[in-house]
Amino acid sequence: MAEVAVDSSPADLLPSTEKEPDLKDGDLMEEKNQEDQPEGAAGGDSSMYRYIKGDLFTSEIFKVEIQNLPKYIGFNDLKKFLNKHGINPHKIKLLNKQMFAFVTFKNQEERDKAMKLVHGMQWKNKVLSVRLAKPKADPILKKRKQEEESEAGQPGAKRAAGSQEAEEGEEEPLSIQIANAVTPLWNVPYEEQLKRKDQEVEAILQKLTREIGNNNKAMLPWLFVQKEKNNKMCCPLEPIRPSPVQTEYRNKCEFVIGVGADGEDKTVGFRLGKYKGGTCAVVSPSETTHVSSEAKRIVQAFQQFIRTTPYAVYSPETYEGHWRQLTVRTCRTTQTMAMVFFNPQKLQEEELIELKANLRHYFTEGEGKESGITSLYFVRMGQRKSAGTEDLPCEHVTGTEWIHEELLGLKFRISPHSFFQTNTPAAEVLYSAVGEWAQLDQDSIVLDVCCGTGTIGISLAKRVKKVIGIELCQEAVEDAKANAEANGLTNVEFHCGKAEDVFPTILNAVVSPNITAIVDPPRAGLHSKVILAIRKAEHLKRLVYVACNAKAAMNNFVDLCRATSNRVRGSPFRPMRAMAVDLFPQTMHCETILLFERVDYSSNTEDPKL
Repeated sequence: MAEVAVDSSPADLLPSTEKEPDLKDGDLMEEKNQEDQPEGAAGGDSSMYRYIKGDLFTSEIFKVEIQNLPKYIGFNDLKKFLNKHGINPHKIKLLNKQMFAFVTFKNQEERDKAMKLVHGMQWKNKVLSVRLAKPKADPILKKRKQEEESEAGQPGAKRAAGSQEAEEGEEEPLSIQIANAVTPLWNVPYEEQLKRKDQEVEAILQKLTREIGNNNKAMLPWLFVQKEKNNKMCCPLEPIRPSPVQTEYRNKCEFVIGVGADGEDKTVGFRLGKYKGGTCAVVSPSETTHVSSEAKRIVQAFQQFIRTTPYAVYSPETYEGHWRQLTVRTCRTTQTMAMVFFNPQKLQEEELIELKANLRHYFTEGEGKESGITSLYFVRMGQRKSAGTEDLPCEHVTGTEWIHEELLGLKFRISPHSFFQTNTPAAEVLYSAVGEWAQLDQDSIVLDVCCGTGTIGISLAKRVKKVIGIELCQEAVEDAKANAEANGLTNVEFHCGKAEDVFPTILNAVVSPNITAIVDPPRAGLHSKVILAIRKAEHLKRLVYVACNAKAAMNNFVDLCRATSNRVRGSPFRPMRAMAVDLFPQTMHCETILLFERVDYSSNTEDPKL
């Protein structure tokens, strides 16, 4: 889904896994009012920090540095430690092989609470200290300042790293540059792509094997046998299943709107680089291999439209301008949905009404009619003033309210914000494998956690007694209910809410001994409360975990398998088999399926095959 509610820090326009602080040990500021210039900006250009002075939310102004951390701790260790003491960080940046971390908070109250509690606290024989840290400098303004100083020949001026290589790289056609940015494996033979992804999953399973051994000594004899049989892995890794299509496979694309790398204003496409790298240049998707021809046609038509309007593109540097993003969803049924993201700034409501009317006319009666849009939405995407991540409301402009996709012989309704796998043919491969591994029968009850529009549960419903789905997005839940009804299913129910709030209650209410949980969480994995509920429910014997980022889900995997304790109650699980499914050709990403089964301590023998 489009992450439309973003932190207003320029560096935070990137996914969290991509962010790196522009800080070194000792880059700190004294206690000041937020209006004061951060320490380190004095003698430099204070405009590099202007983003923290506006009436906009950024967690950078509530930032601390935690020092003297124990060795060998990871992101999840620090997050758990803070949560254990009632501290809820907004973001954590833990640098490799460093004994300090940067942590931001949603407001001053939470930041001050953390400083009071953590400072002087002992953790693994280390006494922690906390102090305020200064915000990051705006990457684009920082790079621009370095380049200006370099051109002026100022002593000590730092030329941007790799600038010479960048200049040489500019000689490459933009089509090659954007291909390298969004589909880095575009020039690698597909068989080699699959081999690399298999090797990546193999390395993750080998790490999981070590982690299980470190956290559950009782499993060491079993692990020893598995490692001997499975190339140091805790379970067999089945051959990766390829995507049935390798090009034009994406049914959802999010295009940014900005100044083109070719100098053309109001260009719709993909960003050539990252904001933290100092660029906002946009390149058309016309020659990319993973975007469908239908989506490209819509992008071209929309670009022509916005170039006829008086409204400027939104600038993440100055926070001025209007046009921000275009999201396009396509499907096998030839229906297409477009979502236009627009920052109203201080425009009057009458102007917005006129703009939406012009959009409607252009795509229904004007030149944009040939683009084939069947559902059009308008989203007001202003600067948020809090850390909330709720989806922005969509205003229906014209066409149908939904589009419909066909998958495994079933029909699914899709709303603007609902999650649906981005590669439909490969999703069929994925869900078929999930169905095989779940070992279901007519007495089975399936718990479909993070169910989206209900695709997994609905595809399995005819094989089982009952399916219970849990999903955070209200739109997706409404879609899931409609999808169950449209496919003639009466043994399916869906609940809206956070999995950590809803799942434990539902799990405790289901008393059947034949329960299988199927979880398909976001990249960060399941909340620890869900894992603890799964461990505690001894009648849940089997779990199929679908991970879009197996590295990020490692903590979940380990918690499922760790030894029983006061915190983690219930017998542990074991990984029984694993497999990668390629949903993202031309990139290094893939989905990973792991089957976990609960250890049966009622038996006195340890069967190495279990």
